[in-house]
Parts: sequence; C-alpha cells; structure tokens
Amino acid sequence: MKFFNLPDLGEGIPEADIVEWHIQEGDSVTEDQIIVSVETAKAIVDVPSPITGVVAKLYGKPGDTIMTGAPLLEFVSDQEDSGTVVGELATASHDDSSDDAFFIGTPPDSGKAPAATARGDISDLAAKLGVTIDPKSVGRDSIRHSYPLENPEPLKGVRKHMARTMAQSHAEVVPVTLFDDVDIEHWPKGTDITVRLIQAITIACKEEPALNAWFDETVMSREVFTSVNLGLAVDSEDGLFVPVIKDAEKRDAESLRNSINYFRKAVEERSLPPSEMQGATITLSNFGVFAGQFATPIVVPPMVCIIGVGRLRTRVVSEDGQIKNHRILPISLTFDHRVVTGGEATRFLHCMLEALSH
Repeated sequence: MKFFNLPDLGEGIPEADIVEWHIQEGDSVTEDQIIVSVETAKAIVDVPSPITGVVAKLYGKPGDTIMTGAPLLEFVSDQEDSGTVVGELATASHDDSSDDAFFIGTPPDSGKAPAATARGDISDLAAKLGVTIDPKSVGRDSIRHSYPLENPEPLKGVRKHMARTMAQSHAEVVPVTLFDDVDIEHWPKGTDITVRLIQAITIACKEEPALNAWFDETVMSREVFTSVNLGLAVDSEDGLFVPVIKDAEKRDAESLRNSINYFRKAVEERSLPPSEMQGATITLSNFGVFAGQFATPIVVPPMVCIIGVGRLRTRVVSEDGQIKNHRILPISLTFDHRVVTGGEATRFLHCMLEALSH
C-alpha cells in the first residue's frame, strides 16, 4: 500500500477543502491523471495522480478539509518510487484510527486518549459558563465564547482564509487611516478611473517608497521595494480575491486595463492560479463601485499600506466665484504605524492626490 499525501499547493497553504473526487475506490488511474479538485484559500486546484496504480481508499468526501501533508488517498501499486513533484507517497504503516485527525472539525470522540483530569475540570467549568476551550492550549488565553447557531454554515476556502487573515491583521497591525478626496471634474469623459488610480499609486510609491514595503515583526525589519506589485481587491460570491499586477510602475494604461479585465474574469470563473495572488507589496481596494465614501481598509501583513477608493459623487464647489457641481473621488489610506511614520503616509497621500489632480 502507498499513501499519497495532500501536497503543498503554493505559498505554504496549510489546508484544502475537497470539492470533487474524479475517481472512486477500485479505479485504475494513470500518472498525472486528475484525481481530485480541491479549494484552497486562493483557488480551486486540480490535483494529479503521482503514480499509476489502483485506488484502494479515499480519505475524505466533498466538503471535508484536509491538512497539507495528510493522507489524501491510498494506492495499491507495484511501483517502488516514493517521490513525486506534487506530493508525497508514504509506505510506512498507517493507523486508520488517526485518519480523522487530518480533518477540520473532528468530533471529540476520535479514539485518542482523554485529556488530563485538570484539563477536563477546566473544560467542564467552561461548558457551564457557556464558553469553549481548547484542552491543548490550557495555560494560555484559550477560552472563547461559543454561540448557539441554529443553522451553522462552516466557512470554506476563500472565506475561511479571509476570516483568519482579518484576525491576524487585527492582532498584529497598528492601523491609522487618512481620509481625503480629489476633484476629478477636469478629467476627460471616459477616463479609466481604476487605471488612473493605479498610476497615481505607482507615482506615489516612487516619491515615498516607505509605503511600498513589507514588515517582519519577528525580526523588527522592513524591506522597501522599488517594483510596485499591486494587489487589486476583487469581490466575488465566494469571497474576496486579491490578484497581483506585477511591476505596475512599468505598465502603460492599456496593459493595466488588460490585466484588470483578465483578473476579474479569472476570479469570476475561479480559474485564477495561486501564483497570480502572491507577492503584493501594496493594495488597492475600489469599494466605491458599490457604496460608501470613506472606509478604514485592512492592512494585511507583511504589507504596510492599503488604499481604498470610495463612491464617486457630485459635490457643490466654488469655482472662480461661481457655484458649480464637480465630481469628487474620496480616498482612504490605511498604514501600519509600527513601521510607517505619519509624515511618510501624508506625503504619499499628497503625492497621489497631486497625480490625480493633473
């Protein structure tokens, strides 16, 4: 017997949700044949078979979450090669009683030894107080409130990743948000607003590069970049995707628009590869296409800045002593104050507004 473990599907993704099995137990498969589709925090990925053989057992059903490195399926095979470019084949003895440990949401009765008595007492007390506790984390701040959901819907894929990322940001980042707006009444009719915004960001990154950076709090170090890899927040029914326009400062307007259109279509079709969502150095969120003037966009580590653009509106202004209606675009800029100074952030925003005013 040979066990094929769920491979690392990119950027250290810790888990994946099974979407669909393309084979069944007892089927004969060939090397590189697609055996299962899984959903990660970034995309739906087709996983190929590492060898030719007969499928003895599938681990998990559609909707289950499997950790990276955990058994995905079991082969009956005469091949001795235990290596594969997409995962790992293991021939060591395997205890079926531990299989459920690889799935998120394992029921308490998993065949493992019970927790120590002291931990059990704490768990009982927590239950009486209406909270849950992780027995493995006793001694730390591990008690969390549990709410009586009548129809719980487990978060999967992109939404689950978003929940964790937002929690990480809340725990790590010291955010400050600046608000301003820019008069774009002078723009020619039909001007591509998103492209102009990206161009303004790249100009500001050149003038004040401190916001086009990553920060690693574990070593209290930052890395400031010359290339602008711009993350573009794209909303979808499945959650928020942030594809990355690489070297945005080198792109002309047509190239930027082509990238935007490609990303939107790929997100809609869930065909965007994980490689297209890695390496962002700064982010743009154009939430104003739906509603809202100003916001406090969330900085996602290791980045230190995100720009949010609100709903385009008409405002009464005074122009040469005359009352006129002008189109006004609101801008929100959130930065991580652990590593970016207020002066750097205000200069960056000023540079953006200047670029948009011309």
